[in-house]
Amino acid sequence: MSRKYFHGSLRLSVLAFGLLAVICIFPTAGVPQSTPSKSASEPAHSVHTPFTESTLPNGLRVIFSEDHSAPTYSIAVVYDVGSRNEREGRTGFAHLFEHMMFQGSENVGKGEHDFLVFSNGGSANGTTDKDRTLYFETMPANQLELGIFLEADRMKSLAVTQANLDNQRNAVQEERRLRVDNQPYGPTFELIDETAYDNPAYKHSIIGSMADLNAASISDVTSFFKTYYAPNNAVIALVGDFNTAEALATMKKYFGQIPRQPAAPKVDMTEPAQAAERRKTVTDNFAQLTRLDILYKIPPSNTPDWYALDVLSDVLANGQSSRLYQELVKDKELAVGLGVGPEQARGPSLFSVAANVRPGKPVDELEKAIEADLDRIKTGGVTPEEMSKVMMEERVSHVRALQGTLGRAVELAEDTTFYGTPNLINTQMDDYRKVTAADVQRVAQKYLTENNRTVIVTVPKSSGAPSRSGE
Repeated sequence: MSRKYFHGSLRLSVLAFGLLAVICIFPTAGVPQSTPSKSASEPAHSVHTPFTESTLPNGLRVIFSEDHSAPTYSIAVVYDVGSRNEREGRTGFAHLFEHMMFQGSENVGKGEHDFLVFSNGGSANGTTDKDRTLYFETMPANQLELGIFLEADRMKSLAVTQANLDNQRNAVQEERRLRVDNQPYGPTFELIDETAYDNPAYKHSIIGSMADLNAASISDVTSFFKTYYAPNNAVIALVGDFNTAEALATMKKYFGQIPRQPAAPKVDMTEPAQAAERRKTVTDNFAQLTRLDILYKIPPSNTPDWYALDVLSDVLANGQSSRLYQELVKDKELAVGLGVGPEQARGPSLFSVAANVRPGKPVDELEKAIEADLDRIKTGGVTPEEMSKVMMEERVSHVRALQGTLGRAVELAEDTTFYGTPNLINTQMDDYRKVTAADVQRVAQKYLTENNRTVIVTVPKSSGAPSRSGE
């Protein structure tokens, strides 16, 4: 599933992926567990990504999708660990390991992972969120074995040392200062989750607190690595110019001897129903504009109601013809930027309406205008023209996300980790097509209610508004 957060001019950026066309390559014969061909009922214009998958004896799931349109390949390794897996007092570990994984292993020196990838014309990086940690490379096809070897070596024998821990702890703390503490609206994003959620899994920040990072010991870090960076807690997807049988043999060569570990503890994602509105105001030392964030608790992603809410977000704020843009930005000039959308999450998610207030305009007037627009959908629904436009936009977004080998590799690995099936890459648009105008109106009525919302108002320090401590 393409990871989606906000529609509109405040939409969070996501990975943009490369090649200009999606080429459908049929699976290599004789490889186990291949995805089925298109069914007779599947629309002729559907984008289809063929794949095969295997599970090694140590529990590692590996997915292959051949694409010989260019002499490159992408590898995506998703570990089933994110900030939701952290315990109280030890937050930020998943993100810390995103850094630690580039510090060397048994056969790869400190900093050598990136050097080997870049010097061979490739690219590499890693990301962490609430629900997973992702590492990826895109490399020339003649360096397939190198990419597989690099990922296997650090899974097998990461250099978890006190020196590396101290170095990367300092790096993460500096990143926190740069991206959160000293960034406009940085504290707001943390306050949103702290206020909206009751369950600790999603309540704390991904990057962690300074105190928790300082408290991390080498034994803490070693235990975390052994628990979560195991083959039976990972999924690898390989997409591009290779022979699947040969790639599987290479995977077995380098990953096959890594021992499985006991299953990681399951995460309790239970979130109690919210009984009343939650509201806070925070002063921001770096913001230039007042910001309004309205959040509603909604179901996890890949559920029928989540898809309906995503369609609703398109109607509200996707493009200049959308309802909120037309009214709030263009006609009433209450906002200078806005974004709407459901966060994709494996547990209870949030539907967000965010807007920067136009200078000189009162924030409460903007909030009332947003409420009025939502009420109109609750009472009057959406039009057939809006539904037609949204479905076309969803298809375009889906195709764009799958244009490059990296986009497909990430989606295959994430869908398998989150939902247990890589074939969601081929069926997701069917879930959108099932959404009706009545569904959109129903979910607006069900979830976008006063008792189910959290409101955060961020005010520039120069305005003299109360600080966070004075809420």
